[in-house]
Amino acid sequence: MMRPFDDATRRNIAAACAAFTRLPEDEAPAALKRAAVVIALTAASERDDTAFLLTLRASHLHAHRGQWALPGGRCDAGETPVQAALRELDEELGLRLTGAEVLGTLDDYPTRSGYLITPVVVWAADSAAIKPNPDEVASVHRIALATVERADAFDFVAIPESTRRVIRFHHQSSLIHAPTAALIYQFREVLAGRHTRVTELEQPVLAWK
Repeated sequence: MMRPFDDATRRNIAAACAAFTRLPEDEAPAALKRAAVVIALTAASERDDTAFLLTLRASHLHAHRGQWALPGGRCDAGETPVQAALRELDEELGLRLTGAEVLGTLDDYPTRSGYLITPVVVWAADSAAIKPNPDEVASVHRIALATVERADAFDFVAIPESTRRVIRFHHQSSLIHAPTAALIYQFREVLAGRHTRVTELEQPVLAWK
């Protein structure tokens, strides 16, 4: 479904986020380190549609090098997840937004590597300001919301190492796994008015460290 990048779409997405009830924070293990990622909504470059920003991490990074990811990172001491998400968006892509552009937050996702990730949905109207930081980002891509709303955008596979299913997002010729795929999938479900939980969706074994 086409979603023009306009005020009406912003209001509709904000309303969908407001109608979503997050899982209680006390259900997550207390030992996990807090982190945040951003689902930054902007205009698709090829047509009048709303897209979110997905990055390819720089190949020289110590952790998760060369992987697809939403902008984000670990919360600094004293930071809330929203504050961390906005800071990371500025550091990685040069987009300096305020709390006024935050449309909502989704469920915290616990990772196998010991993090609890909060997804923060923001409206990034000034996409011309995007300047990827080469120290962290190899490239940045605009993924139209219509892409993730296709029936074949995601699949779920079993692995012998877990009783939980691994979620995969099909992007061009790449397979993107959880946590990124799980968070994008939940956002897709929120847009459709479904309160689908994703904390039990598994990551591939290579991400368990």
